[in-house]
Formats: sequence, C-alpha cells, structure tokens
Amino acid sequence: MRQQFLGALIGAAFGTVFVLVNSGSPVPAALGWVLRALAVLALAAVVVLGVRAGGRPTLEGRPVFGPSYRVIVIGEVVLLIAGFFVLRLLDAPVQANVAWIATIVGLHFVALASAWKTRSILVVGVVLTVLGVVGLALLGSAAEWVPFVSGTLSGVTLLGGSLYGVRRA
Repeated sequence: MRQQFLGALIGAAFGTVFVLVNSGSPVPAALGWVLRALAVLALAAVVVLGVRAGGRPTLEGRPVFGPSYRVIVIGEVVLLIAGFFVLRLLDAPVQANVAWIATIVGLHFVALASAWKTRSILVVGVVLTVLGVVGLALLGSAAEWVPFVSGTLSGVTLLGGSLYGVRRA
C-alpha cells in the first residue's frame, strides 16, 4: 500500500467518523442523514481511487511515516490529553472536546505540511484549525452548533483533502 494512499485513507476514515458522529441536532435530521451518506460515499471513493492509482512512490522517495511524523503524532496526543484535562478543569461543555480535537488535528496537519515539505495538506490543516478555534469561540453563545462547525465541517474538510490527495496520486 502506498504511503500517500494510506495517509489519505486515514484522513478519510477520521473524516467519515467526524461526520457520522457530529451530524445530529441542531442540524435537521434529513440533512444529517444526507451528510452521513455522502461521507460514507466519499470514503468509498477514496478507497476505490487509491486502489486504482497503483503503487507510484510519493514525496520524492522520502518516508512519509518517518521520525518527524512520529514526533508530530506524539505531540498531538500530548496536546489532546492536556487539553481535555484543562477543559474538564474549566468545566467546559462536552461540545468543547470536538472543537479541541479539530484544533489539534489541524495543527497536526500544518506541522506535517512543513515536515513533509508539501503544501497539499497545509490547506486542510489551516481549515481544521480555524474550524476548531471557531468552535471554541462558539461555546459561550451557540454551543449546540459546535459539533457541526468543528465536527461535521472538519470531517468534510478531511474527506475533501483525502479525495484531492488520491486524485493527484
């Protein structure tokens, strides 16, 4: 399995989970089900396109999941856990968790774009970070919309980035 395809598949899988879990209320039920169905179709498209793309090398022969990747993922896990702890101490609403996840996953992609010297995931990282920060800002006034903004829209962003990645391969 090509490393780029594996990365796109991981992004699409997480994107699908973001959409499936966060497309509930206050989004109208019919729209939520349409979004969920489209997410599953997008995941299937990533799989089909990735398999059809074959085994061309990616990132000009550099390892995708090398030491810099591991350092970034370890940092991501530490920030996620520390953030959850702080949110609990602050007695933040449960919706804060998805906003925090989107923020940190976005920063993860920004760091990966730098480590891998590729701009293709930088847009995904910036959009996810913004959606996470917007979700955190909404906690005081519209917390019920945080799962849609930071969860569903982040999932759509991950799926779109994954589809773009496998189409370029």
